[in-house]
Amino acid sequence: MARFDSPLNNINIASPCSADWNEMYGDDRKRFCGDCKLNVYNLSGMTQDEAESLITNAEGRLCVRLYKREDGSVITQDCPVGWAKVKQRTRIYATAVASLLITMFSGILLVGMFSKKGTSIGKLLIPFSTPTPQPLMGAIPPQPPKNTNSNSSQPKKTMQQTSFELGKMRVIAQADKDS
Repeated sequence: MARFDSPLNNINIASPCSADWNEMYGDDRKRFCGDCKLNVYNLSGMTQDEAESLITNAEGRLCVRLYKREDGSVITQDCPVGWAKVKQRTRIYATAVASLLITMFSGILLVGMFSKKGTSIGKLLIPFSTPTPQPLMGAIPPQPPKNTNSNSSQPKKTMQQTSFELGKMRVIAQADKDS
């Protein structure tokens, strides 16, 4: 019984093209070559099934870009040993490690922020700032003087306060009153 042989194993480039892939217009899978006026297909940007169907369904000239291993096999996008797969795995692991580190450091930062009232620098404890109370403004009523005289034989004098308003000014008058 004949065994199916992939058309990718029988690719031979008769005359390699000198056109630069990076100067062609298109995407990673297909670009247009201005020199040969053909579409150039990147087999390494396709899966193995897509590359095989492209080669078997091609009518006429077909221009491809490919990478071959030393054993002659063509590297495709779904090739497990291909360089693109290695880069993809590395990117996934790097993203996982970076997100783990960010999560760990942000958790440590949050615990440190909410665990104590002040921040310590060496042995100096710096409290978190609290809002400054607003100052109160207004007139203070005069206090009658205290009698510091211990001699009680003298008659007690009391002060009588009267207040009245003169325009916008308030006047407080005091008068001595003997008891």
